[in-house]
Amino acid sequence: MMELWGLQTSVMYISAICCAVVAGFDCCADGEYSDKNTANVSRSLDNLLKGYDKRLRPFYKQRGKPAMIGITMFVSAISSISEIDMSYTVDFYFRQFWTDPRLAFELDVDELCISNDMIEKIWRPDTFFANAKTSSFHDITNKNAFFRIKPSGDILLSLRLTVVAACNMDLRFFPMDTQLCTLEIESFGYKTVDIMYEWLDGPINSMGMSKAMALPQFTIYGYRLVERLEVLSTGNYSRLALEMLFVRSMGYYLIQIYVPSTLIVVLSWVSFWLSREAVPARVALGITTVLTMTTLISSTNAALPKISYLKSIDVYLVTCFLMVFTSLLEYAAVSYIGKQCQRKAKMELKDMFELGMPLIGNGLAYPATREQNLNDNVRVLQWFNAERKGKDKDSYTKRRTDSTDSSSSTDKDETDQQCGGTGRKNKPSDIDKFARVFFPSMFVVFSVIYWVTYLNISHSGIDNSFTRLQPPT
Repeated sequence: MMELWGLQTSVMYISAICCAVVAGFDCCADGEYSDKNTANVSRSLDNLLKGYDKRLRPFYKQRGKPAMIGITMFVSAISSISEIDMSYTVDFYFRQFWTDPRLAFELDVDELCISNDMIEKIWRPDTFFANAKTSSFHDITNKNAFFRIKPSGDILLSLRLTVVAACNMDLRFFPMDTQLCTLEIESFGYKTVDIMYEWLDGPINSMGMSKAMALPQFTIYGYRLVERLEVLSTGNYSRLALEMLFVRSMGYYLIQIYVPSTLIVVLSWVSFWLSREAVPARVALGITTVLTMTTLISSTNAALPKISYLKSIDVYLVTCFLMVFTSLLEYAAVSYIGKQCQRKAKMELKDMFELGMPLIGNGLAYPATREQNLNDNVRVLQWFNAERKGKDKDSYTKRRTDSTDSSSSTDKDETDQQCGGTGRKNKPSDIDKFARVFFPSMFVVFSVIYWVTYLNISHSGIDNSFTRLQPPT
């Protein structure tokens, strides 16, 4: 038994030593293969650049065959949409695909991802953004770019860019507007005979957007990819355009502008329920509402560019301003008519005094006895008017008897008496009563017409040619 156990142990040791030797040979073989493969790749890349002239485009020897540049994009963020600067900022990954037969090689690999150093050694399209104000590369922690090449000579160049692009905004329907902003892609120097741009995966799949992207004041309705020919004085150029449709969110403007201006207009109507004798209260209320509307209009336009045409928010704010201003003018009219009534009543009493008619009451002058003996003095005025018109005194006596039998009078009678008691039109109280109905009615009619009209017109330019991202709010 001991001899058998010793034989088994010896066999196990010998097997382990053989496995170790075989593994060592395999590792050496893999290492040699890896070193040889790396050397082959390095040698192939060096050979590719021998005699390579990066100043010449691919297919430059073949007349009539431009280099086709395929473009795809992925937008990661859109920010800083500025109405004052007429611009917006977009952060995106920009990928260019083209074929350069001079860089074809024969290696048993699908593709090579090469460092950024080689990018500077090969030909690249001189792509630029035609409507860009400023643009920048990202280089933290390293330059955000990579370069891939396939054995067939197909090349991928991917960059991360931030571009501040111009966007000509139409603010006629602000803040119910929609804005179409574009990003124009074009070759700076190569004409259509040299370079042609195309959306690599078609007009829908060549563009992507981050689902986490959100804008504070806008909703991205959708995008549209366009290919077109740009005719300039220096020749014809191939151009791609990314068109994005932004729909403005109205929540901020409803809370900060529309609701306060509406409440200011409603506040100005309180003046119609105040006594016309409360001069300080009505004047202070009118002036305060006018100044508040002026401040609101100024602060709103301060955040917008100085444009010559009328915006929809201007229509609303100017109408609100006119409403509060006419409310102030309404009190001016009431005060003026009231003073005219009092002046005419004093003149009639003066005429009575000159004719020798006694004043009824305590015998004092009218201004001091007007509130105590107003009813009696008005009856005297009625008699005086009847005398001037040649009427019979008996009719006055009968009217005096009938009016004496009446124990009270309404507010309307008191107003008539203050205006002379002759039943003339446009009494101050009647103007206030008319304004209580007229002003709210006109404002409600205006509001209905305003919202229905602008909401329908402002969204009439949206069509189905855009690839939808999310519904507008």
